[in-house]
Amino acid sequence: MSTPLFTKEEREALVKVFGCIDNTTLEGCDTHEKVERLCRRSMEMQDAAQGIAPVAAVCVYPVFVRQACQLLHGTGIHVAAVAGAFPSGQAPLPIKLQEVRYALDEGVDEIDTVILRGALIEGDENRVFDELAAIREASKGKCLKVILETGELPSPTLMTRAAELSIEAGADFIKTSTGKIAVSATPEAAQVMLSVIEKHHENSGKWVGFKAAGGISTPEEALKYYQLAAAVYGEKNITKQYFRIGASRLTERIFSILT
Repeated sequence: MSTPLFTKEEREALVKVFGCIDNTTLEGCDTHEKVERLCRRSMEMQDAAQGIAPVAAVCVYPVFVRQACQLLHGTGIHVAAVAGAFPSGQAPLPIKLQEVRYALDEGVDEIDTVILRGALIEGDENRVFDELAAIREASKGKCLKVILETGELPSPTLMTRAAELSIEAGADFIKTSTGKIAVSATPEAAQVMLSVIEKHHENSGKWVGFKAAGGISTPEEALKYYQLAAAVYGEKNITKQYFRIGASRLTERIFSILT
């Protein structure tokens, strides 16, 4: 199979995308050896001569945070952890907070948590907000990404409310998906989320970040999300501060194109 051809502008966009990737392993079969390989490869995949910055973060389960922090110390690559009953969100709030605090004690830089979709579908918005606000308080000072799991929200209206509640509760990023269900990231869900982000910026003057994750495995797909985000934030704001892509296979594929 031949390598797809990309224009100069697309390659420049892929360089920016690469520096916004959360290089991820979130499998039940994860091992310390696998996490070490991921961290070391993440450190290797940068090339100053080609203008390729390192990935934004490595994302792992909380039990691997300490190891990842030790391996990535001083590299500029953050360590992110899923915490708060990922991927279902179906756990008592004290258990969720305990997991978040565990990850923080292990040295994590960023927390990716999930909303309680069932409560939102039932119309219990107060519970959704209160849980996220408690997680925000527990992780104060750290980057908090809130996963909406849009594939389990049956309407754009619920996606909109999930995004609004997450932002109101203090999310630094809103994120599409866990990658653990059949319907993961979609451009349609991304547009709904980005519309909420844009409206929030119009009302407050502040940007909240957007993270696309779940099933994004090709550079062409990554470019679609880049373009959707750039239409809202502007090209100059497409940095790891406001834009992320959660990926595993995608990382190597983009790097091979750029080098």
